[in-house]
Amino acid sequence: MTISDSSASVVIIGAGQAGLSVAYCLRTLNLAPGRDFVIFDRGPGPGGAWQHRWESLRLGAAHRVNDLPGMPEVGLSFDTADQSRPAREVVAEYYRRYEEHFGLAVVRPVTVTSVADHDDRLVVSTSSEAYGERTTSTRVLVNATGTWGAPFIPHYPGAETFKGHQVHTANYVSAEQFAGQRVIVVGGGTSAIGFMLELDGIAAGLTWAARRPIDWRHSEHLDLEGAVAAVTLQDQAARAGRALPSIVSGTGVPVTPRIRQGIESGLLVARPMFTAVEPGGVRWSDGTLSAADVIIWASGFRPELRHLAALKLRAKAGGYSVEAGTSVLDPRIFFAGYGPQASTIGANRAGRVTARRIMAKLAEPDAPELPVPRG
Repeated sequence: MTISDSSASVVIIGAGQAGLSVAYCLRTLNLAPGRDFVIFDRGPGPGGAWQHRWESLRLGAAHRVNDLPGMPEVGLSFDTADQSRPAREVVAEYYRRYEEHFGLAVVRPVTVTSVADHDDRLVVSTSSEAYGERTTSTRVLVNATGTWGAPFIPHYPGAETFKGHQVHTANYVSAEQFAGQRVIVVGGGTSAIGFMLELDGIAAGLTWAARRPIDWRHSEHLDLEGAVAAVTLQDQAARAGRALPSIVSGTGVPVTPRIRQGIESGLLVARPMFTAVEPGGVRWSDGTLSAADVIIWASGFRPELRHLAALKLRAKAGGYSVEAGTSVLDPRIFFAGYGPQASTIGANRAGRVTARRIMAKLAEPDAPELPVPRG
């Protein structure tokens, strides 16, 4: 086992909403950033996954971004943010000012390559151009990596034969890159809808496909009853160690004036999924072919947890067994922003709960040393 280069009581992986929420709450409980806990973040700058989103995305066109705990002290709120600016710029700026105000000392850009068990400690291996290969020993690990780094594209027969371009949400830049092309957009969430609205009048042809009928909610605001149901489904799956369902499958899609216009014009009408991909397009269940130059997969993401593989926490059901943000198999591992916390719906409250649980874990005595055999 590699000797640790440094140590901290807590290591947080990820400085998005979930990671920063936990960090702030640990700070209020008198843990010092950079000494008692350290935050590793892979991004080139503040903003979490938002810094990577496409230029045209605005805060008013996405699910509501909740303020981080303590943000009023910084004099910031997403409720009053400039919605004419790209969302990625606003979130990056606000998160930067938040990190600086509270002195959170985020270490970036750093990639966590693996986490291993070593006696009663966890050894976090990291890699970066600035710091090289290093290890950090810790008593507690908070995984707040989110999902942006693990885009999901479902398999459809013949996808590898497609002669056009296949693009995932994570690689979408702007509608202009598809000007004059025939585009198939796949997905039933807000990203797919946003792409359809942006591409209208720019793409030469535009078709929308989704695995299930779109659950339109005729309100511009998130339905709280649906949100609670979605969080409950996420929690049940996390506890059972199953793959996590999508949040939008429980909350539905609020119909804003722009979306209503798209529905009424016939633009936002999703076809049931095609059955196969062919070199020149996609084949539908009725046997017809839609010619295409581009397939945009707005098919979501999966939790980014590959660096935890050595800990063998994956359940037989395919997911990770997590209860109240804590690994069922290893109570030293906390999952922030996972399952019922995997959106702005519950991340901030979960940050407070997780911080208190971490403090309780740190208050436990260190594991006793094993007796030396006598011979």
